[in-house]
Amino acid sequence: MLRMEPAMDMTFTPEDRKRIEDEIGRKYRKVALSPEGSFRYPTGRAGLEGQNYDPEIIEALPEDVLASYCGVGNPFSLGRIRKGERILDIGCGAGVDAIVAGVMTGPAGAVVGLDLTPEMLERARRNLSRTSLKNVSFVEGSAENLPFPEASFDVVISNGAFNLVPDKLQALREVIRVLKPNGRFMMADQVLTTEPPSDAKSMVETWAG
Repeated sequence: MLRMEPAMDMTFTPEDRKRIEDEIGRKYRKVALSPEGSFRYPTGRAGLEGQNYDPEIIEALPEDVLASYCGVGNPFSLGRIRKGERILDIGCGAGVDAIVAGVMTGPAGAVVGLDLTPEMLERARRNLSRTSLKNVSFVEGSAENLPFPEASFDVVISNGAFNLVPDKLQALREVIRVLKPNGRFMMADQVLTTEPPSDAKSMVETWAG
């Protein structure tokens, strides 16, 4: 039986949350202009190839779209996207995973990418315009309050975004709410391998580092 240890209190004040949001916006406005050099791991085509994305899809997408990729893993390695499925990409960034999902689900399916940062959404829409896909769209919103009805999606994906969400439990509740019965949540993310900060103030100061 899995034993859950009590978590330390990480209740954030409104000021903490505003600082977190501002720091995320500051970082990802820069990423929207150029992901190169913003991360300590391979991005762009090298990142996609290193994470074993479908090579046929990689070759089918324009190079400037591929250059926008800055995911930490491959959520599609966790399960197959079926033709005609509805997919939500939480923290879609520049939209590369949403576009990949759009190719996988085909014209009968639909993909919605959601992100907090307007500049990232602008780049995502620009990337989408460089493809012929008509089944992908992007909206601004928070993982903690998804702007969709219950049971809207067959699959929710996320790539390197949940580590940035202040209230992860609430975000997971929202994922469950918008998934259809027997829906799948396929997430890739970063894992902390050192001791976490001992208090909320220290956590906030290093949030988007």
